[in-house]
Amino acid sequence: MSKDNRWTAYNKKQMKELRDLAEDYKNFLNAAKTEREAVAEVTRRIEKAGYRSLETVVKKGESLKAGDKVYAVWMKKTMAVFTIGTKKLEEGIRILGAHIDSPRLDLKQVPLYEDTEMAYLDTHYYGGVKKYQWTTVPLAIHGVVAKKDGSVVDVKIGEDADDPVFCVTDLLIHLSKDQMAKNLSEAIEGENLDVLIGSQPMIFDKKTKEADRKDPVKQNILAILKEKYDIEEDDFLSAELEIVPAGAARDLGFDRSMVASYGHDDRVCAFSSLDAFLRVENPEYTACCLLTDKEEIGSVGATGAHSHFFENTVAELLDRLGQYSELSLRRSLASSRMLSSDVSAAFDPLYSGAYEKRNAAYFGHGIVFNKYTGSRGKSGSNDANAEYFAWVRRVMDDADAAFQTAELGRVDLGGGGTIAYISAQYGMNVVDAGVAVLNMHAPMEIVSKSDLYEARNAYVAFLKASD
Repeated sequence: MSKDNRWTAYNKKQMKELRDLAEDYKNFLNAAKTEREAVAEVTRRIEKAGYRSLETVVKKGESLKAGDKVYAVWMKKTMAVFTIGTKKLEEGIRILGAHIDSPRLDLKQVPLYEDTEMAYLDTHYYGGVKKYQWTTVPLAIHGVVAKKDGSVVDVKIGEDADDPVFCVTDLLIHLSKDQMAKNLSEAIEGENLDVLIGSQPMIFDKKTKEADRKDPVKQNILAILKEKYDIEEDDFLSAELEIVPAGAARDLGFDRSMVASYGHDDRVCAFSSLDAFLRVENPEYTACCLLTDKEEIGSVGATGAHSHFFENTVAELLDRLGQYSELSLRRSLASSRMLSSDVSAAFDPLYSGAYEKRNAAYFGHGIVFNKYTGSRGKSGSNDANAEYFAWVRRVMDDADAAFQTAELGRVDLGGGGTIAYISAQYGMNVVDAGVAVLNMHAPMEIVSKSDLYEARNAYVAFLKASD
């Protein structure tokens, strides 16, 4: 365990590796602002590295063996990547599990409306957000529109320099006396997180009937959507459109020691897990990078960690290896070891009262292990057992991977959860291990480049451990 700030220990080679990793991470963040985009970007990277679709392997009736590289994707929003090890799956899988969804605003199914000659998109916030943080910041629209003819239209507006951006408005300070007297949680209501998208009315020709001149600004927006995307208003019914902060990831600080961006929770762990995974060749234990959806709302649904996707995929692996039985599947899962790669709260001296300093995470001190998460009386926690955490400590120390331990904050203030307890239901050993984040769940979050680097190194050490 490193008690010193890790920045003081790097040589020139390590500093270059760190900077290169951070640049690649920023590129990843810019390409992966939604779970669908994250899956697409990861798929691009792993196919370049020689990984094949497990679905194709199954359809062709091919067998798998040690050294083979395969991946599975479900509903384009969750995935698992495997490098087959020399040991049988019954001896366990080494799993790095992160989530790729982030707090945001989702469009309602009937979102488009006009009010006093201004056009808006009606939203429903996703995950734990401070609603006031989402006003008056530039926003972009990412997602897909699925049409009745079976075609799917990709949408990304607000990221290119010549793109328009959008925003949620707020009340001017001169009229805010009543608003500012409210609690922060009540000052901005969820129903008011609607996104302003236009104000120019359509110019109708003289032949247009008066009854057809209703909502001219909305009609103008629909005409633009029809021309650019061939989207009708009813197509919103089968769309997944997400409102996210516009703009690219940026270095933060005169020293460029940090990265400021939307979506560090939990793409900083997804990226560092994937980067570590791709660096481990010919592992003894089958290695897995598991990237899940819906963690921010309880890991529910067909693409969340509560689904049977991972279990089903391991069953397919066993079958292609010629090792499948229900008992082998249960043994494989129970024998596995996992790092639940999820972020932790970084100590913020401006809000020191929310933390207990001896058990807080600090920038520059390496990956953060949370033996337990949950809220207040450990509710909803995995609470890793002591023997497993002792093994993890030894693996980290042997690899000189800097780590620290922490809790999310003061005991009675709240807390949070991860996917750790879900995987632990199989009987496998799991502990939370991720990067410390400032401004967690805000439109702009902050991480240390040093912690990104140390997390990647810690994940490599975990996958390479031979016992």
